[in-house]
Amino acid sequence: MKAKLLHLKQNLRDVLALGFLSLVGIWIVFALLFQLTMVGIHIAGKTELEHDIANWFTWKFDGRFKNDPMNIWYDADDHIWVESVTNEVKIGKLAGNRKLEFGVKNILEEYLQERGLDLSPNSTQKLKVSIIFLDVLTTKKNVSIFHSGEEEVVIRLKGTLYKDGKKDKEVIVEESSSEISMSTLIVDEGGKFNQTSLSNALKKGSDKLITKLLGEKK
Repeated sequence: MKAKLLHLKQNLRDVLALGFLSLVGIWIVFALLFQLTMVGIHIAGKTELEHDIANWFTWKFDGRFKNDPMNIWYDADDHIWVESVTNEVKIGKLAGNRKLEFGVKNILEEYLQERGLDLSPNSTQKLKVSIIFLDVLTTKKNVSIFHSGEEEVVIRLKGTLYKDGKKDKEVIVEESSSEISMSTLIVDEGGKFNQTSLSNALKKGSDKLITKLLGEKK
């Protein structure tokens, strides 16, 4: 029985070795035929066809072009594209502001890249985001001639993730950030956006949106 097992094991090794050598042989023959074909094309003066074939091989097998879906190293789960960010805020100073759209898009892309995702317009995963609410809430507490004003920036984002052109997931998130500011009653700046609070709210909202759509970081 033991002898039969040893014999079977040896046969299996022989088959695997033969298979490996066959694959190597086939690859060598293919490489030689391809080289001869390219030489023939070059001699025939078909430079355009020669360039097309060379470019195809480069895009197909070169790891530097892994962001292209045609490349063998391309992984759809490692790529995403922020297709659009739209400002749908109806009231306030930032209603319809295009710079706000650009800012949120940049923040989203930064968080996606931090997750190890590559940004590619050819990706099968696409993200569309809408800024549906952005406002500042102010709470004042008067003490003598001074008052403390807590300005809380509230933002609400809606994100939709598409895969292969089909809606995969849609979520709405809300985040806020506040700053304590001191000023006299004579110079009242309450109600204005605090830049630090606005930036923090945008970052927190974007991070939460991506986490809801893609899950926690690995």
